[in-house]
Amino acid sequence: NKKTMAILVTGGLGYIGSHTVVELLKNNFEVVIIDDLSNTEKFILENIEEVSGKKPIFYPFDLKRKELLKQVFDAHQIEGCIHFAAFKAVGESQVKPIEYYENNLFSSINLLQEFRERNISNFIFSSSCTVYGQADKMPIDEETELKLPESSYGKTKQMGEEILRDFAAAYKKRVTLLRYFNPIGAHPSAKLGELPIGIPNNLIPFVMQTAAGIREKLSIWGDDYPTVDGTAVRDYIYVVDLAKAHVKALQKLINSTQEKVIDIYNLGTGKGSSVLEVVHAFEKANDVKVPYEIKDRRAGDTTIAYANADKAEKELGWKSETSLKEALRTVWQWQKYLETRDN
Repeated sequence: NKKTMAILVTGGLGYIGSHTVVELLKNNFEVVIIDDLSNTEKFILENIEEVSGKKPIFYPFDLKRKELLKQVFDAHQIEGCIHFAAFKAVGESQVKPIEYYENNLFSSINLLQEFRERNISNFIFSSSCTVYGQADKMPIDEETELKLPESSYGKTKQMGEEILRDFAAAYKKRVTLLRYFNPIGAHPSAKLGELPIGIPNNLIPFVMQTAAGIREKLSIWGDDYPTVDGTAVRDYIYVVDLAKAHVKALQKLINSTQEKVIDIYNLGTGKGSSVLEVVHAFEKANDVKVPYEIKDRRAGDTTIAYANADKAEKELGWKSETSLKEALRTVWQWQKYLETRDN
C-alpha cells in the first residue's frame, strides 16, 4: 500500500497555519496537521474542511513528544514541512523565557531529527521580522543586518533560523525562512481568523474586541514616536495573501534541482501604517467606533518596521494584493461570526 505524499503543517490549526492549510488543500496537497490546541480550538478543523471541501489529517499532540512524532512520520510519506508551531506572545516570553526556549527550540529540533533520519527535505520555517530588531534603515530587505531581538520570543526565532542554516548546510537540505511582518485579517468566508484566547498581544484583535464592547478602551502605547502621527508604524499583511506565499515557497523548494537551498523571504506589503491609521481605517471600513487612550511607550517596542518584499515577488511570483481596509473588513466579519458561535 503506497503512502500518499503529504505536507506536514505544525500548528496547522493556528491563525496563519489554518489559512495556509486551506491554500495547500486548494493546490491539491495532502495535509497532515500536528497541533496541541494550546492556542486554538478544535472547531477550526471542521471549518477548514467546510471552507476547502477537503479534510486534512489531524493529530492533537505536543511536538516535544518525540515518540508520537515518530509515529506520524511512520504513517505518512511526508515530503515537506511548514513549521508554524511556537509560542508567540512577546510580553509573555519575557516572563517565561525557559518555557519559550523549550517549546520553540525543542519542537524544531525534534522535527529536524526526523527529517535527517528519513532523508526528507523541503522545510519551511515560520520566522518573523522581529529578527531584525530596530533596523537602521527602511524598508527592511533580506540583506538587512540581524540584531539581537529584545524578547525571548524573538531570540527563539533567530535561533531557529540559525539551526536551520546549519541543518541545510550539513545535511544538504532545502530550507526556506519566511520572515513575516504583521499578519492581519480573516478568511473571506468568516470561518477562520485569529482566535483571541486570553488577552490579545496584537493590535488587531484588541481593536476588534474594543469595537465589539468586550474591552472598554484600546491602549495605544506611545504617541511621541518620530512618525507621521507619533504612533508606531508596522507593515500589516493580509493573512490569506501570506498563506499563498507559503504555497509558492513550498512549490519552489519541491521543484528545485539543488540539494542544498537556503531561501529567505520577507513577507509584507512594502508599506507601513501607524497604529492610529489602522484604528481609523477599521472604524471607516466597518462603520464602528473604537475608543482609545494614549499610554506611555512600552519597553522593547520598535518604532518603525516595514518590508521590502521585492525578492518574494521576483523569485516566488508572489505579492500582497489585499488593501488594509479590505483586510480590516474581514476582521469584523470574523468577530460577528464568533459572536454567533458563542450564543
